[in-house]
Amino acid sequence: MCFYHGRHEEFKHSFSQEDGVMFCNDVCSVIKVLGHEYNPDQWRLFTDSSKVSLKEVLLHNRNRFPFFPLAHAANMKKSYESMKLLVGKIKYDEFKWKLRGDLKVVALLLGMQLGYTKYCCFLCKWDSWDKKNHCVNKLWPKRTSQTPGEKHDVNPPLVLLEKIYLSPLNIKLGLMKNFVKGIDKTGCGFKYVRNKFPNVSDTKIKVGIFIGPQIRELMQDKQFDEDLNKTERNAWLSFKRIWKDFLGNYKAANYQTRRPSINNTVLHRDRVIHEKIRDERECINTTETGVHLCRRYCAVTRT
Repeated sequence: MCFYHGRHEEFKHSFSQEDGVMFCNDVCSVIKVLGHEYNPDQWRLFTDSSKVSLKEVLLHNRNRFPFFPLAHAANMKKSYESMKLLVGKIKYDEFKWKLRGDLKVVALLLGMQLGYTKYCCFLCKWDSWDKKNHCVNKLWPKRTSQTPGEKHDVNPPLVLLEKIYLSPLNIKLGLMKNFVKGIDKTGCGFKYVRNKFPNVSDTKIKVGIFIGPQIRELMQDKQFDEDLNKTERNAWLSFKRIWKDFLGNYKAANYQTRRPSINNTVLHRDRVIHEKIRDERECINTTETGVHLCRRYCAVTRT
């Protein structure tokens, strides 16, 4: 018991508190004390917030080591100024970790304007207002620079674009969201979802807001597969394959060849489901530590 009362003494000098932020001022020393060999390329920075706090932690790329709390700020909300403060405190310019976060965090780190803007994607110049060409154009020009005053960039970027990764969980939730929004609201499949989750409001169900356990429960329900029509069932089965073989904890050996199935197996039903699921897949690019995704619901998530 005496050991646990004083175990923080060894790390006390490696943390500081300034401007309402508690942060680590010597990352290398702390990780070495924990018995790990420090290599910035093997760690990624995760940023998230709640209604009352903003926090940053270091995650190991292979999840072989526990996460490491890097900074914490109470009573601080997501904003460009708060992100700039945190990035400066943890000396991000010195380590240049890979970054993970939701789309709102990504937009703030890159100095982009929030809300439903015309150019809301941080990877390409996808035009959210040009709905006529959403099913026509498959390739959109990439963003080559982040210049304030152009393409809804209002502030200088705090991080490099190539350092940003989206977590598979965010991709899964987005795919599920667009699938539910695309199915027939008067069909048996949508009615089955509403009856299966009676505690979820109709508004959330209509816009496809679900959490991970609910999606997994729905994937194991064979009755839901039977209640979908042919077009919706093909899209749903493709989504399940992508969830298991590409976005799960373990990738299938042939995931690079199976990845396009989420687009190829979807049939046209007024081009709604096809359009939405294809937009999810457009900019998927697998890497060692994460997945890049240019997705159509950027503006909705960032508001």
